[in-house]
Amino acid sequence: MRTTALSINLLCRASLIASAMAGLTAVPAYAQDGASEADGGEIIVTARRREETLTDVPIAITALSADQLERTGAIDITAVAEQAPNVTLEASRATNSTLTAFIRGVGQQDPVSGFEQGVGIYLDDVYLNRPQAAVVDIYDVERIEVLRGPQGTLYGRNTVGGAVKYVTRKIGMDPRLSLRGTYGTHDMADGVITASTPVGDGTLRLGGSLARLSRGGFGMNLTTGRENYNKDVWAGRGTIEVHSDGFFARIAGDYTHDRSNERGGHRLIPSQFTAAPVLANVFDTRGGLVSPKQDVKAWGLSLFMEGELNDTLTVRSITSYRKDDSSSPIDFDALPSVDVDVPGIYANTQTSQELQLLINSDRFNGLIGAYYLNASALTQFDVRLFTTLNGLTGFTSADVGTDTLAAFADFTYDLTDQLSLSVGGRYTWDERTASILRQNYLGGGSPVFGGAGVAFGAPGTDFDGKSTFKKFTPRASLSFKPADGQNLYVSFSQGFKGGGFDPRGAGVNAPDLNTNGIREDAEVAAFLSFRPEKVNSYEVGYKGSLFDRKLYVAMAAFRMDYTDVQIPGSVACTVGGLPSFCGVVSNAGKARMQGLEFEARANLGALTLSGSLGYIDAKYLKYVTNIGGVPTDVAAFRKVQNTPAWTGNAQASYRADLGDGALTFTGGVSFKSKTYQFEIPNPYLDQDAYQLVDASIVYAAPDKRWTLGVYGKNLFDVKYKTSGYTFMAANATTGVLTTTAGGALIPSLGREGTLTAFYGNPRQVFVTATVNF
Repeated sequence: MRTTALSINLLCRASLIASAMAGLTAVPAYAQDGASEADGGEIIVTARRREETLTDVPIAITALSADQLERTGAIDITAVAEQAPNVTLEASRATNSTLTAFIRGVGQQDPVSGFEQGVGIYLDDVYLNRPQAAVVDIYDVERIEVLRGPQGTLYGRNTVGGAVKYVTRKIGMDPRLSLRGTYGTHDMADGVITASTPVGDGTLRLGGSLARLSRGGFGMNLTTGRENYNKDVWAGRGTIEVHSDGFFARIAGDYTHDRSNERGGHRLIPSQFTAAPVLANVFDTRGGLVSPKQDVKAWGLSLFMEGELNDTLTVRSITSYRKDDSSSPIDFDALPSVDVDVPGIYANTQTSQELQLLINSDRFNGLIGAYYLNASALTQFDVRLFTTLNGLTGFTSADVGTDTLAAFADFTYDLTDQLSLSVGGRYTWDERTASILRQNYLGGGSPVFGGAGVAFGAPGTDFDGKSTFKKFTPRASLSFKPADGQNLYVSFSQGFKGGGFDPRGAGVNAPDLNTNGIREDAEVAAFLSFRPEKVNSYEVGYKGSLFDRKLYVAMAAFRMDYTDVQIPGSVACTVGGLPSFCGVVSNAGKARMQGLEFEARANLGALTLSGSLGYIDAKYLKYVTNIGGVPTDVAAFRKVQNTPAWTGNAQASYRADLGDGALTFTGGVSFKSKTYQFEIPNPYLDQDAYQLVDASIVYAAPDKRWTLGVYGKNLFDVKYKTSGYTFMAANATTGVLTTTAGGALIPSLGREGTLTAFYGNPRQVFVTATVNF
């Protein structure tokens, strides 16, 4: 009852926010003109695995149509976070293509094997198991959906925070050829060719896209002379579809090769030993590590089949295989010399199979599904340190396997024409295996990275283990439609993410739990393992298409009770008497996220106003960590990372007839309040509140035979941090950085002090032309 009362109170506050924004630009990227829209202008989504309008879905969801994305000049999937409240999507530190995703305070920014994402990324209903190569470039897209809150009873893989769905276009009956070219500042030069055609009577249809995406660097590596933050990507997608009465099948393949240079960080403090100053340009770096060559390759194949058994029952099968390989030289200290240098390799594969039975009758709709995932994630890296020893390297190899079986179901029954009840559940069985090796080398790097180092001492970790996790998670919602085009709903859902083993843990540091003087396998397993996490999510919301669908409004109030929160991290440590860095995974106890979300869109003829506002009060209630061998609750000194309290955007578009075509002016601003990069606040890395202003002018010829647009992103050239690294000494309880008597910061690893940051894109201006045949 206390939770329900709180949710109602929060919804009342959301109504006040809606009233306050009535004169502001309103509405989310929701109901945009596009291929996925209904006759009334509302986007059709498949959040519940069936076609529905946004208003009908009792889930907090933002949907961006192809036209909306085109009008704003969206470049890749991270642009979605500018439109969706309480969502963070960023390229991870030191990379162009690995994704960090958070929704409502739930997510994961650690890309190494063993840690699952808290937000599910889907490419045409296929779950991407790893964050590498998940910063998907936007082309040949129909829409992107962002679902907030746990998803498990409708989707193959359970996710605790939410899901992002990238939906590509189906092939139409008319032959199509589209050419898109872009040129802009920083030598941005993109080209995309998309073609499709029916074969014969149209039962068989073929289509594909080829994309060349390139850009010069925003800065330079002053040591190597190479461009920093450049882009060098080749990508393509191909599709074979079968359309017949009562049956649809699609074979799809995609390939991406990212050959961009290694991305170097910006030092936030002078180097402690060589006194190298802080560089003036935040996009410049001095990192000297260039091996292995930065390279990311990812590809996948999928087979989607759907057949109607009768007017009520439909069966679906989704089969997929995906593989990606990445190599990356990560210079943590961003200096020419070896101080904290980490060359890394990521190699991931996954095979998945999903089966669904969909039920669609007059008052009863539902889905029964089964899902299987087999995945392997290999992470290998050196930690090369400056020490008084001759080239000390700590090598880690972590090969983590995942086998998942799940059964799920979700049913909706219309009790009356206005009242609907939905109930669902999921049973998940996860098996996690891990093979982890840590070995020190002297005289150079490890042989895996071409080093001449010689193995020194016994392995810090030599572990093989397996754990199984099982969980049933329910979901229920009640919807009331007071009038046509309006929906009031209340829902409860539970999310679950299995446990695992810390791939960076040092087994030799495991405590002797039974005090027998022997470090037993069970003690090492207990030291390296972490428990599953669980979320109970409560939500009450309202959606409405009002005034003859000229105004769309969506409001939600939510509370999430988060237990055993998995928080991976790396800290300076000693392994076998030698300095290194080690993984530290905390099951933080309890966290609570509660907040409000408001989205709206007003169609005022030639003028369209849209906007969103999100507020979240996210805090740890219990955060127990081991300090000096004593379990200590440090919740009062910890923050929920990558979760600003306030997010929002406001946008206005004006359409004017010009000749036979139309000219559209669009301007908008997005904002985020202060963002903490890690759980421990850091005055150097944490990003204060900021705003980004974008604008565009697009001319479209009749029937969009051709378009020409000028786009400006981050017009005021705001410099904002998105991620970073820190290895500086701090108080173990409060996290406050410690200093010498003279006020200098103290390195905790290496001698120069690692405190480096990565930044979001600066101002970009570009022209895009599209020709459609």
